[in-house]
Amino acid sequence: MGNILLLEDDESLSRGISLKLQKEGYHVLCASGAGEAHKLFAGNEIDLIISDITLEDGNGLDFCREIRRVSDVFILFLTALDQEVDIVNGYDTGADDYITKPFSLMVLISKVQAFMRRKERTDTERTVLTAGSVTLDCKEMKVYVEGREASLSKKEMQLLAHFLEHPKQIISKEQLLEAVWDVDGQFVDDNTVPVNISRLKKKLAGDSQDDYIKNIRGIGYLWTTDVLKK
Repeated sequence: MGNILLLEDDESLSRGISLKLQKEGYHVLCASGAGEAHKLFAGNEIDLIISDITLEDGNGLDFCREIRRVSDVFILFLTALDQEVDIVNGYDTGADDYITKPFSLMVLISKVQAFMRRKERTDTERTVLTAGSVTLDCKEMKVYVEGREASLSKKEMQLLAHFLEHPKQIISKEQLLEAVWDVDGQFVDDNTVPVNISRLKKKLAGDSQDDYIKNIRGIGYLWTTDVLKK
């Protein structure tokens, strides 16, 4: 069903998460430090990384940065660092999702399952969506702004795809949470959606500073232009 790299230096917690994921049918590779995690990532086809931030031999943020230089693999931080600045730093480093400890194991499993379902659907898609100067190649999972490839996280990519599939429609925060994070909102930080949308808007603006996503105060978000599908 998928290969998961788990970077967690708490042996008891790592064992509990690994056993639960294995029961769900996933192949889990466990690492207690960043060095070991790098070796496992280099030697295996990894679909998803679950990583702590505070590690004995380094920092999960640094590990994420290094992975982002070579891969757009889905990265989920699982950490006790729960301040707003920590969450923003996690996303800015390249993470696709962020869960704070203490956490619900069932929520973690639900997020993993949601990502794997979306990955299966994405792998079969052969659609190119174009809106203004933005082009999303759904097969290659690449985004081009004004003809240049843009570096988007998996979560930003999924947000963009959802907007392009529903142009000129107001989409509420709750609908985005359900569609992209696959949860009802009570387990997700209030800043998750606006932080990710803010980062996405900056990456899509290009030289012309186009603003494709409009915030409809108190209601939701709107993709403002028409979309062509090939």
